[in-house]
Amino acid sequence: MAAEIVNPRSAGNVGNADQESGEPLGSLDSLDSFDPAFALHRGGKMAVQATVPVRDKDDLSLAYTPGVAKVCSAIAEQPDLVNDYTWKSSVVAVVTDGTAVLGLGDIGPEASLPVMEGKAILFKQFGGVDAVPIALACTGVDEIVETVVRLAPSFGGVNLEDISAPRCFEIERKLQERLDIPVFHDDQHGTAVVTLAALRNAARLSGRALGELRAVISGAGAAGVAIARILIDAGIGDVAVTDRKGVVSADRDDLTPVKREVASFTNKAGLSGSLEGALAGADVFIGVSGGTVPEAAVASMAPGAFVFAMANPDPEVHPDVAHKYAAVVATGRSDFPNQINNVLAFPGIFAGALQVRASRITEGMKLAAAEALAGVVGDDLSASYVIPSPFDERVAPAVTAAVAAAARADGVARR
Repeated sequence: MAAEIVNPRSAGNVGNADQESGEPLGSLDSLDSFDPAFALHRGGKMAVQATVPVRDKDDLSLAYTPGVAKVCSAIAEQPDLVNDYTWKSSVVAVVTDGTAVLGLGDIGPEASLPVMEGKAILFKQFGGVDAVPIALACTGVDEIVETVVRLAPSFGGVNLEDISAPRCFEIERKLQERLDIPVFHDDQHGTAVVTLAALRNAARLSGRALGELRAVISGAGAAGVAIARILIDAGIGDVAVTDRKGVVSADRDDLTPVKREVASFTNKAGLSGSLEGALAGADVFIGVSGGTVPEAAVASMAPGAFVFAMANPDPEVHPDVAHKYAAVVATGRSDFPNQINNVLAFPGIFAGALQVRASRITEGMKLAAAEALAGVVGDDLSASYVIPSPFDERVAPAVTAAVAAAARADGVARR
């Protein structure tokens, strides 16, 4: 399949209303005129494209019957041949239930499809990986797991997307236990990989090691938990995670099972109380929760601090404020320097995993991806350039090679 950035056109009518006037927009042409995003999405953003010609009866007999029967019989006798004689080993399922879509929340499977299509074309454009959007009309953990397990014979990997916490943790874990292909929840691990890469370079710029830094993460959802894990694995000095009630600490009696686990491997300093209190003297702020951090709290951080305020569209700390106190500032937005963007990670991670037919994505593969991504910056490192652009053509090859090598080192590569 080729995920082309093209725009097939179709006709029809809709009953949407102008967001300002409240008047019905009526035809699709009206929607297209109202906002160029509608024009771009008309008919969807993807198409299926053959990789072999079917020009005459000889081509047809090879691509389909009777020639295809020989290939089917060979795969039936040697199931591993499916990876060589079908697209399975080079295609990813992008799976969602539509419960945590971008900044939109629980909007349902149909409304999530434009995002899943977008994810698929990013796989293709930035990693050369084919991907198929799959939006599920179920939200139960076991329902999703069973559905994906039954779909898995068609795919070489599964990218979980926009599934709300805490269900996303259990869904990923159960799928990893039952499948022998990579299962990767990008909202968790893609964000974590790119954050670590940027933090490595920020530390290098300041002449410090990760082990000298204390970080505070605002947000104990999918991204916050994964960032905390990868920072610990990478050797950060200490990290505290906060939620709406303050620091996730072992002395709290209101923690979910996931947060109890987080409390067990974070917060060596034994902090408690508010986010603002935890930021006093901290070297790093990482925001993946939304809301606003008071300027006074940012001012209380250690000299030469790093502020990664990644909420979209409104960062937890506006860059204008952050720059008053921080040596390095990053956001999730493309209109400021140092964008923490998952597209820097997931295409190359899957490309590397698929290249060696990895059975899963290990912690070592994620750490390797972060190190490779940080390395792309090289000698061009500056306060406004601690992470490369998604359009830097060096990114995907570097991440792909590093992930493939790490898969072999970790013993999960099958070729």
